[in-house]
Amino acid sequence: MKTSKNKLVDLEDFIDQEQGNRGTPKRETFEEGYETFKLGFMLQEMRHQHNMTQEQLALKCGTTKNYISRIENNASVIRLSTLMRIIREGFGQHLKLSVGV
Repeated sequence: MKTSKNKLVDLEDFIDQEQGNRGTPKRETFEEGYETFKLGFMLQEMRHQHNMTQEQLALKCGTTKNYISRIENNASVIRLSTLMRIIREGFGQHLKLSVGV
């Protein structure tokens, strides 16, 4: 049996190989999906840090447990105004955005 040595590849290089270079349609779709995933994960982490259930968070910010679940599981598009309300009313914090490459 012949074994091959695994070569470590920089994450950005790996993504380039798998999804194409930045600016290509495939890569842009990948990047948008990843940002949506991160948003859901961050919301879930904040909720856990505040020891809240999805239902408790939903009640605090005037939405449903199902909607919070869909956001956390990357199954729903969320409006910026809704995200701001969830962060403000659910966690007592303010949303800050940045734009970059």
